[in-house]
This record gives sequence, structure tokens and C-alpha cells, in this order.
Amino acid sequence: METVVSGIRSTGKLHLGNYYGAIQNFIKMQHDYNCYFFIADLHSLTTHPTPGDLHGNVKQVLIEYLAAGIDPEQATIYIQSDVPEVAELYLYLNMNAYLGELERATSFKDKVRANPDNVNAGLLTYPVLMAADILIHKATKVPVGKDQEQHLEMARTFGNRFNRLYNHEYFPEPYAFSYGNKLVKIPGLDGKGKMGKSEGEGNAVYLSDSPEVIRKKVMKAVTDGGPTAENQEKPAEIQNLFDLMQVVSTPDTLQHFDNLYNHCQIRYGDFKKQLAEDMIVATAPIRERISDIANDQPYLRQVARFGAAKARESASKTIREIREIIGFRNF
Repeated sequence: METVVSGIRSTGKLHLGNYYGAIQNFIKMQHDYNCYFFIADLHSLTTHPTPGDLHGNVKQVLIEYLAAGIDPEQATIYIQSDVPEVAELYLYLNMNAYLGELERATSFKDKVRANPDNVNAGLLTYPVLMAADILIHKATKVPVGKDQEQHLEMARTFGNRFNRLYNHEYFPEPYAFSYGNKLVKIPGLDGKGKMGKSEGEGNAVYLSDSPEVIRKKVMKAVTDGGPTAENQEKPAEIQNLFDLMQVVSTPDTLQHFDNLYNHCQIRYGDFKKQLAEDMIVATAPIRERISDIANDQPYLRQVARFGAAKARESASKTIREIREIIGFRNF
């Protein structure tokens, strides 16, 4: 079976963007591929979490991976920092990653603009660590969001560069992979872009949010004064809400509100109430499992240790072979 690798940063609770953009794919893939799904706690260090926050966030993502339907018997679920071989490969790949290409990464430039007082080396070399995550298991398929496609291209670059430098066709080329026709990008509620933890509490709907919280967040979502002409193009903040409805609602529901908009008859209050209720229904099974799994500490410990052992078995083999190729020898 081909190998699939993907992970989510442990910077807080998972939201609809994580679920529909990534985890839903994970659940489908785990039965058909050799899957490694990790919790990216090393990546989260770029934002300097406290020790308590770091552990709590890792635990939360682990709980929500399991609650969403990732099966540790089918896929390897592990915590990134439990596999030190990843950090070793990160070091080797950094030796062949160049300043200019790292500075040109769109995500790095975005982070610099957003956080000019925290431009650390980890942010600059984020694509290298991501490449190490993928290449350590010699993955060929990576279910990533649209915003990560450039990083995946860089992973191919680093792997191919290693192969050329050491004249050894070792790393395969990883490519973006989705069970759908295109990569899914879930918009946020603020009308500005994708759903994300860093965009503010009101931008994201979390899988663990109560029905009351979901209703409040959706009702506060950005809208405008309504359409002024039939069949006019929807502005970005309105299109975002329709995109969310396309994900969580039935096609008939979406068509109903689309027709109302096109005929200048839409009432945003009714539209948002329906969107909120459909989000509540969509997340209800996960929300119930989150509560059950969170209270089962022995099970969480078992899953983490089992996953770490399986991931290290794969990663240690890669590192042994990489050290040999580079020229490290024991005396």
C-alpha cells in the first residue's frame, strides 16, 4: 500500500476547517493506505506555548482525532515529539535548504507581516520540518489544504535535492491527495479568509463547541445589506457563508437559500439560523465522543504509546539508511 502522511498543529481545539479540510479524508484513507497521522507539537513551538498549554493542546487534538473517527488499529496516530528521528531528518534537510527559497514561501511572508516581533528561525524553516514529517515515512500522498500546496512542493524539492546530492534515488515524490475532486478550503466566519485558530475566537466553529456557542458565533458572522439586483455576484463574506452551507447542509437547503439570494428575497437571520442548526447536527456525534474519550486517560496513554512505537519503527529505518547514504559510519 502507498504511504499517506499528514498532521495538524497542536495549537488548540480542532474546528470545521480541520475536519472537512483534513480529518474527513483521514477517515476514508485509513482503510486503503498505510497511514501516519500525527499531532504537530514541534511545529507549535514557533508560537511559544507554555508547558501547560502545549500538553493540554496535544491531548485535545488526540482526543478529537479519535472522536472524529481515526482508528488507531487502522492508522498510526502519534505525537510528533515522540519520534526524535523527525528532528534528526529536519537537521539533515536544513543543510540543503537555502535562505532565498525559504524567505519566498508565502506562509513565511504572511507570518512576518502578522507577527513582526516573532520572526524566529522555526518559522523560516517550517517547510523543512514539514518535509521531514513527510519524508521520514517516504510518503507519496499527503492530504493537505490548499494553503499547504507550496510547502508540499518544497518537500519535493528537498527530497529530490537530497537524491541528487548523494546520487541516490531514495526519497519518492509526495503529492497532494484528496478523495474529492479538489482540495477543500473551509472559510471562516469573519468574512476574510479560511477558518483558523489564529484568526480570533469568533472566526472558527470548533468540533467541541456546544449548540449554544455555535448559534452565537454564526449569528455574529459578517454579512452585508443584502442583494440589490437579481443574480448578482455574492461578495466574499456572503460567499463564505454559502460555502460553509455547501459543506454542512443538504443540497436542497443550499439551493433554497441560493434561490432566495438570487431573487433578492433572502433574510440573513433565517439563513444563519439554518446554517447554525446544520453545523450543530453535523458535529453532534463527534461532540458526544469527545466527552467520553476525554475521561478515559488509560486509553489515551495506550493510543499515544502504541502510535509512537509504530511511527518510530518506520522512522528509525529511514534514519539508519539516510545516515549510511550521507556517509556517517561507526568506528
